[in-house]
Amino acid sequence: MVREMELRQGEVSVDMPSARDAGLVFIGRIRTPWTSRLATPRQGRHDGPVCRLEIFEPWVAAIKGVDFYSNLEVLYWLHQSRRDIVLQSPKNNGNTRGTFSLRSPVRPNPIGTSIVKLVGVEGNVILVRGLDCLDETPLIDVKPDRCEFTPLAPPQSGDFETE
Repeated sequence: MVREMELRQGEVSVDMPSARDAGLVFIGRIRTPWTSRLATPRQGRHDGPVCRLEIFEPWVAAIKGVDFYSNLEVLYWLHQSRRDIVLQSPKNNGNTRGTFSLRSPVRPNPIGTSIVKLVGVEGNVILVRGLDCLDETPLIDVKPDRCEFTPLAPPQSGDFETE
């Protein structure tokens, strides 16, 4: 559900085009202590509260091996965010910036991403620290942090192409 809100001074919204189904599947639900966007941290902290990534069936088997990594990348759907604002006034300061220059949850495709600290795994739940989203946020994907991922993929010709 998208909450309607007034535009801040200098902000610009657009008419949204018709949705096209990308075949997105929510693999779980995120449980955090935050139920209000105003109370949610702007960026997660690795010393923040433990949050739960509850993985749905049939995806539970995909958890196997995540405990090999100390950091994970979590992708989620910011389901309560507006999607129509192209110029925003961060912190309501009157200075506008383009949506793509901000980490704001207000974006055409409200996909959030956080690098989180793995705390542990309990059954179908991955415990992490470092999230910055509302309780009940739909989970899109979980990946090893690319800085930790080994083995590195072998080089291929596209790696060395330049303009």
